[in-house]
Amino acid sequence: MPLFPSYIVAGTTFDKIIVLTAYPAPDWELTAILRGPDSINLTAAPDGTNHHFIVTATVTATWPAGEYWYSLRVTNGDAVVEVEAGQTTIKPNLAVVGDGYDGRAHVQRVLAAIEAVLEKRATIDQERYIINNRELWRTPIPDLLVLRDRYRAELRRMNAARVGGLFDQHVRVRFQ
Repeated sequence: MPLFPSYIVAGTTFDKIIVLTAYPAPDWELTAILRGPDSINLTAAPDGTNHHFIVTATVTATWPAGEYWYSLRVTNGDAVVEVEAGQTTIKPNLAVVGDGYDGRAHVQRVLAAIEAVLEKRATIDQERYIINNRELWRTPIPDLLVLRDRYRAELRRMNAARVGGLFDQHVRVRFQ
């Protein structure tokens, strides 16, 4: 299970305690380096032997939403060890997002657009027409169906990845 969260919501308090028994605080200092739409550097405060990230809502409100790559590193003098690296998402602060915000993923938006085109095309029988030397070609329905199936499969993969962590874990059981 990852140490760092898969997402952070801008405009809310970020409060995360990380336990690193091999690198206890205060002997080791933990930093999180995030790179994406912005550069964010966080330093954890010692909390006993644990590392505690605490960032106020006022500060996270300034973080641009988007996909970030992070590196968790502990330092002790000249020793620097990366304990984890990965990807996280900073979600937008919905308290300040304007009207018309669409929080769906790209795959969801494109699939909805393809399905809307298919729905409208169900009543239009021309694939192509010419008016005053201007020509309009519509994407053939079989091509749209192929695209729809690709995006449906991508959406299934995306949804499976969200819950996949629950099913990919090994559970050890002993019967007596």
